[in-house]
Amino acid sequence: MTEVNEAPKGASSGGDGVDGSEPLLKLRGIDKHFGPVQALYGVNLDLPAGQVTGLCGDNGAGKSVLTSCIAGARQPDHGQIYFDGRPVHIRSTRDAAALGIETVYQDLALADNLDIVQNMFLGRELLSHGLLNEDSMELQAGETLSTLHVTTVRSIRQPVASLSGGQRQAVAVARAVMWNSKLVLLDEPTAALGVVQTQQVLELIVRLRDRGLAVMVISHNLNDVFEVADRIAVLYLGRMVAEGSAADFDRQSVVEYMTTGSSSGRPFEPAGSAGGEG
Repeated sequence: MTEVNEAPKGASSGGDGVDGSEPLLKLRGIDKHFGPVQALYGVNLDLPAGQVTGLCGDNGAGKSVLTSCIAGARQPDHGQIYFDGRPVHIRSTRDAAALGIETVYQDLALADNLDIVQNMFLGRELLSHGLLNEDSMELQAGETLSTLHVTTVRSIRQPVASLSGGQRQAVAVARAVMWNSKLVLLDEPTAALGVVQTQQVLELIVRLRDRGLAVMVISHNLNDVFEVADRIAVLYLGRMVAEGSAADFDRQSVVEYMTTGSSSGRPFEPAGSAGGEG
Protein backbone atom coordinates (compact mmCIF):
# COMPACT_ATOMS: atom_id res chain seq x y z
CA MET A 1 0.00 0.00 0.00
CA THR A 2 1.29 3.46 -0.94
CA GLU A 3 0.88 6.00 1.82
CA VAL A 4 -0.22 9.45 0.63
CA ASN A 5 1.46 12.08 2.77
CA GLU A 6 -0.10 15.07 1.06
CA ALA A 7 -2.73 14.29 -1.54
CA PRO A 8 -3.52 17.11 -3.95
CA LYS A 9 -6.92 18.71 -3.91
CA GLY A 10 -9.50 16.31 -5.29
CA ALA A 11 -7.18 13.34 -5.00
CA SER A 12 -8.60 11.57 -1.98
CA SER A 13 -9.27 7.90 -2.54
CA GLY A 14 -12.15 7.33 -0.14
CA GLY A 15 -15.27 6.04 -1.84
CA ASP A 16 -17.45 4.60 0.87
CA GLY A 17 -21.21 4.57 0.52
CA VAL A 18 -23.47 7.20 2.02
CA ASP A 19 -23.57 5.25 5.30
CA GLY A 20 -19.81 4.61 5.39
CA SER A 21 -20.18 1.08 4.07
CA GLU A 22 -17.98 -0.68 1.54
CA PRO A 23 -18.30 0.68 -2.03
CA LEU A 24 -20.63 -1.38 -4.19
CA LEU A 25 -17.94 -1.82 -6.83
CA LYS A 26 -14.18 -1.56 -6.40
CA LEU A 27 -11.52 -1.83 -9.07
CA ARG A 28 -7.99 -2.54 -7.93
CA GLY A 29 -4.93 -2.53 -10.18
CA ILE A 30 -6.80 -2.86 -13.48
CA ASP A 31 -4.48 -3.19 -16.50
CA LYS A 32 -5.60 -3.57 -20.10
CA HIS A 33 -3.44 -4.08 -23.19
CA PHE A 34 -4.30 -4.15 -26.88
CA GLY A 35 -1.26 -5.83 -28.38
CA PRO A 36 1.75 -3.62 -27.59
CA VAL A 37 -0.48 -0.69 -26.56
CA GLN A 38 -1.39 -0.41 -22.89
CA ALA A 39 -4.74 1.33 -22.42
CA LEU A 40 -5.08 1.11 -18.61
CA TYR A 41 -2.35 1.20 -15.97
CA GLY A 42 -3.17 -0.15 -12.50
CA VAL A 43 -6.50 1.66 -12.26
CA ASN A 44 -8.23 1.85 -8.88
CA LEU A 45 -11.81 3.10 -8.68
CA ASP A 46 -14.64 3.00 -6.11
CA LEU A 47 -18.31 3.27 -7.08
CA PRO A 48 -20.44 3.59 -3.92
CA ALA A 49 -24.16 2.86 -3.82
CA GLY A 50 -26.40 5.90 -3.55
CA GLN A 51 -23.86 8.18 -5.21
CA VAL A 52 -23.15 9.50 -8.70
CA THR A 53 -19.53 9.24 -9.80
CA GLY A 54 -18.49 11.38 -12.74
CA LEU A 55 -15.74 9.77 -14.83
CA CYS A 56 -13.83 12.45 -16.72
CA GLY A 57 -10.94 12.33 -19.15
CA ASP A 58 -9.83 13.59 -22.53
CA ASN A 59 -10.23 11.55 -25.70
CA GLY A 60 -7.98 8.51 -25.47
CA ALA A 61 -7.76 8.64 -21.68
CA GLY A 62 -9.22 5.14 -21.32
CA LYS A 63 -12.80 5.94 -20.22
CA SER A 64 -14.45 3.64 -22.76
CA VAL A 65 -11.99 0.81 -22.10
CA LEU A 66 -12.51 1.05 -18.34
CA THR A 67 -16.28 1.16 -18.77
CA SER A 68 -16.23 -1.89 -21.03
CA CYS A 69 -14.22 -3.81 -18.41
CA ILE A 70 -16.89 -3.07 -15.79
CA ALA A 71 -19.68 -3.87 -18.25
CA GLY A 72 -18.16 -7.22 -19.22
CA ALA A 73 -17.56 -6.31 -22.87
CA ARG A 74 -13.81 -6.64 -22.26
CA GLN A 75 -11.78 -8.43 -19.60
CA PRO A 76 -8.86 -6.80 -17.79
CA ASP A 77 -5.43 -8.38 -18.23
CA HIS A 78 -4.54 -7.86 -14.57
CA GLY A 79 -6.22 -6.61 -11.43
CA GLN A 80 -9.32 -7.48 -9.45
CA ILE A 81 -12.93 -6.35 -9.45
CA TYR A 82 -14.92 -6.48 -6.21
CA PHE A 83 -18.71 -6.29 -6.16
CA ASP A 84 -20.73 -6.17 -2.95
CA GLY A 85 -17.50 -6.82 -1.04
CA ARG A 86 -16.47 -10.00 -2.85
CA PRO A 87 -14.09 -10.63 -5.76
CA VAL A 88 -15.85 -11.31 -9.05
CA HIS A 89 -14.87 -12.14 -12.62
CA ILE A 90 -17.03 -10.37 -15.20
CA ARG A 91 -16.41 -12.35 -18.36
CA SER A 92 -19.41 -11.13 -20.37
CA THR A 93 -22.22 -8.62 -20.39
CA ARG A 94 -24.45 -11.44 -19.18
CA ASP A 95 -22.23 -11.83 -16.10
CA ALA A 96 -22.47 -8.08 -15.51
CA ALA A 97 -26.26 -8.13 -15.81
CA ALA A 98 -26.47 -11.05 -13.37
CA LEU A 99 -24.62 -8.93 -10.80
CA GLY A 100 -26.91 -5.97 -11.42
CA ILE A 101 -24.64 -3.91 -13.70
CA GLU A 102 -26.38 -2.25 -16.65
CA THR A 103 -24.83 0.03 -19.26
CA VAL A 104 -26.49 2.72 -21.36
CA TYR A 105 -24.17 3.45 -24.26
CA GLN A 106 -24.12 6.70 -26.18
CA ASP A 107 -25.96 5.18 -29.15
CA LEU A 108 -28.64 3.89 -26.69
CA ALA A 109 -29.10 0.66 -28.73
CA LEU A 110 -32.80 1.29 -29.24
CA ALA A 111 -34.78 -0.14 -32.15
CA ASP A 112 -36.63 2.71 -33.86
CA ASN A 113 -39.21 0.40 -35.44
CA LEU A 114 -40.32 -0.99 -32.07
CA ASP A 115 -42.41 0.72 -29.42
CA ILE A 116 -41.29 1.64 -25.90
CA VAL A 117 -42.45 -1.59 -24.26
CA GLN A 118 -40.86 -3.75 -26.94
CA ASN A 119 -37.56 -1.89 -26.56
CA MET A 120 -37.55 -2.17 -22.78
CA PHE A 121 -38.01 -5.95 -22.98
CA LEU A 122 -35.95 -6.57 -26.12
CA GLY A 123 -34.15 -9.87 -25.64
CA ARG A 124 -35.81 -10.39 -22.25
CA GLU A 125 -39.43 -10.79 -23.28
CA LEU A 126 -41.89 -12.20 -20.76
CA LEU A 127 -43.70 -15.33 -21.88
CA SER A 128 -46.91 -16.99 -20.76
CA HIS A 129 -47.71 -20.45 -22.14
CA GLY A 130 -45.22 -19.88 -24.94
CA LEU A 131 -46.72 -16.54 -25.98
CA LEU A 132 -45.63 -12.98 -25.27
CA ASN A 133 -47.18 -11.73 -22.06
CA GLU A 134 -48.02 -8.26 -23.36
CA ASP A 135 -50.07 -7.26 -20.31
CA SER A 136 -47.27 -7.97 -17.83
CA MET A 137 -44.68 -6.24 -19.98
CA GLU A 138 -46.88 -3.15 -20.36
CA LEU A 139 -47.50 -3.08 -16.61
CA GLN A 140 -43.82 -3.38 -15.67
CA ALA A 141 -42.70 -0.87 -18.29
CA GLY A 142 -45.32 1.63 -17.18
CA GLU A 143 -44.46 1.20 -13.51
CA THR A 144 -40.73 1.67 -14.15
CA LEU A 145 -41.27 4.84 -16.17
CA SER A 146 -43.66 6.16 -13.53
CA THR A 147 -41.19 5.42 -10.71
CA LEU A 148 -38.56 7.43 -12.55
CA HIS A 149 -41.10 10.24 -13.15
CA VAL A 150 -40.83 9.89 -16.92
CA THR A 151 -44.08 11.64 -17.81
CA THR A 152 -43.33 13.25 -21.16
CA VAL A 153 -44.08 10.22 -23.37
CA ARG A 154 -47.55 10.17 -24.89
CA SER A 155 -47.95 6.39 -24.74
CA ILE A 156 -45.72 3.46 -23.84
CA ARG A 157 -46.86 1.93 -27.13
CA GLN A 158 -45.58 4.75 -29.32
CA PRO A 159 -42.66 3.92 -31.62
CA VAL A 160 -39.24 4.93 -30.33
CA ALA A 161 -38.66 6.66 -33.68
CA SER A 162 -41.25 9.27 -32.64
CA LEU A 163 -39.44 10.19 -29.39
CA SER A 164 -37.20 13.19 -28.74
CA GLY A 165 -33.57 12.70 -27.76
CA GLY A 166 -34.35 13.20 -24.07
CA GLN A 167 -37.25 10.76 -24.20
CA ARG A 168 -35.09 8.15 -25.92
CA GLN A 169 -32.45 8.53 -23.22
CA ALA A 170 -35.14 8.13 -20.56
CA VAL A 171 -36.38 4.91 -22.17
CA ALA A 172 -32.83 3.53 -22.33
CA VAL A 173 -32.24 4.36 -18.66
CA ALA A 174 -35.59 2.90 -17.63
CA ARG A 175 -34.74 -0.30 -19.50
CA ALA A 176 -31.46 -0.49 -17.59
CA VAL A 177 -32.98 -0.06 -14.13
CA MET A 178 -35.94 -2.35 -14.70
CA TRP A 179 -33.85 -5.49 -14.15
CA ASN A 180 -33.04 -5.09 -10.45
CA SER A 181 -29.89 -3.19 -11.33
CA LYS A 182 -27.55 -1.94 -8.64
CA LEU A 183 -25.05 -0.07 -10.81
CA VAL A 184 -25.85 1.92 -13.94
CA LEU A 185 -23.13 3.13 -16.30
CA LEU A 186 -24.15 6.08 -18.49
CA ASP A 187 -21.95 6.93 -21.48
CA GLU A 188 -22.28 10.60 -22.49
CA PRO A 189 -25.99 10.69 -21.53
CA THR A 190 -26.53 14.33 -22.53
CA ALA A 191 -24.57 14.36 -25.77
CA ALA A 192 -26.44 16.14 -28.60
CA LEU A 193 -29.38 17.05 -26.35
CA GLY A 194 -30.94 20.49 -26.04
CA VAL A 195 -31.06 22.46 -22.80
CA VAL A 196 -34.51 21.25 -21.70
CA GLN A 197 -33.83 17.62 -22.61
CA THR A 198 -30.44 17.73 -20.88
CA GLN A 199 -32.06 18.94 -17.67
CA GLN A 200 -34.60 16.12 -17.84
CA VAL A 201 -31.83 13.54 -18.15
CA LEU A 202 -29.84 15.07 -15.29
CA GLU A 203 -32.94 14.96 -13.08
CA LEU A 204 -33.34 11.32 -14.06
CA ILE A 205 -29.77 10.59 -12.96
CA VAL A 206 -30.47 12.19 -9.56
CA ARG A 207 -33.55 9.99 -9.17
CA LEU A 208 -31.43 6.89 -9.82
CA ARG A 209 -29.08 7.98 -7.04
CA ASP A 210 -32.00 8.69 -4.72
CA ARG A 211 -33.22 5.14 -5.29
CA GLY A 212 -29.91 3.91 -3.84
CA LEU A 213 -28.25 2.89 -7.10
CA ALA A 214 -24.59 3.46 -7.84
CA VAL A 215 -24.30 5.57 -10.99
CA MET A 216 -21.23 6.26 -13.10
CA VAL A 217 -21.59 9.07 -15.64
CA ILE A 218 -18.97 9.32 -18.38
CA SER A 219 -19.08 12.85 -19.75
CA HIS A 220 -17.03 15.58 -21.37
CA ASN A 221 -19.52 18.19 -20.15
CA LEU A 222 -18.17 19.41 -16.83
CA ASN A 223 -21.26 21.53 -16.18
CA ASP A 224 -23.36 18.35 -16.23
CA VAL A 225 -20.83 16.48 -14.11
CA PHE A 226 -20.75 19.13 -11.41
CA GLU A 227 -24.55 19.38 -11.38
CA VAL A 228 -25.15 15.71 -10.52
CA ALA A 229 -21.90 14.11 -9.34
CA ASP A 230 -21.19 13.33 -5.68
CA ARG A 231 -17.73 12.07 -6.61
CA ILE A 232 -15.36 12.69 -9.50
CA ALA A 233 -12.67 10.44 -10.98
CA VAL A 234 -10.27 11.58 -13.68
CA LEU A 235 -8.34 9.40 -16.12
CA TYR A 236 -5.23 10.65 -17.91
CA LEU A 237 -3.53 8.46 -20.51
CA GLY A 238 -4.86 5.28 -18.92
CA ARG A 239 -4.05 6.22 -15.33
CA MET A 240 -6.43 7.29 -12.58
CA VAL A 241 -4.92 10.64 -11.63
CA ALA A 242 -7.59 11.94 -9.24
CA GLU A 243 -10.58 10.53 -7.39
CA GLY A 244 -12.62 12.00 -4.55
CA SER A 245 -15.59 14.06 -3.43
CA ALA A 246 -16.92 16.46 -6.05
CA ALA A 247 -16.79 19.18 -3.39
CA ASP A 248 -12.98 18.93 -3.43
CA PHE A 249 -12.77 19.76 -7.13
CA ASP A 250 -13.47 22.79 -9.25
CA ARG A 251 -13.67 22.97 -13.03
CA GLN A 252 -10.14 24.26 -13.38
CA SER A 253 -8.61 21.43 -11.36
CA VAL A 254 -10.54 18.80 -13.33
CA VAL A 255 -9.38 20.32 -16.62
CA GLU A 256 -5.80 20.35 -15.34
CA TYR A 257 -5.99 16.69 -14.33
CA MET A 258 -7.55 15.81 -17.70
CA THR A 259 -4.94 17.63 -19.76
CA THR A 260 -1.73 17.28 -17.72
CA GLY A 261 -2.33 14.50 -15.18
CA SER A 262 -1.77 16.84 -12.26
CA SER A 263 -3.16 19.96 -10.64
CA SER A 264 -1.12 22.95 -9.47
CA GLY A 265 2.02 21.04 -10.43
CA ARG A 266 1.42 18.19 -7.96
CA PRO A 267 0.89 14.71 -9.43
CA PHE A 268 -1.67 12.45 -7.81
CA GLU A 269 -0.44 9.43 -5.82
CA PRO A 270 -3.06 6.65 -5.60
CA ALA A 271 -3.69 5.36 -2.12
CA GLY A 272 -3.63 1.71 -3.23
CA SER A 273 -0.79 -0.13 -4.89
CA ALA A 274 -1.33 -1.14 -8.49
CA GLY A 275 -1.58 -4.81 -7.72
CA GLY A 276 -3.83 -5.22 -4.75
CA GLU A 277 -6.11 -3.83 -2.12
CA GLY A 278 -5.59 -0.20 -1.22
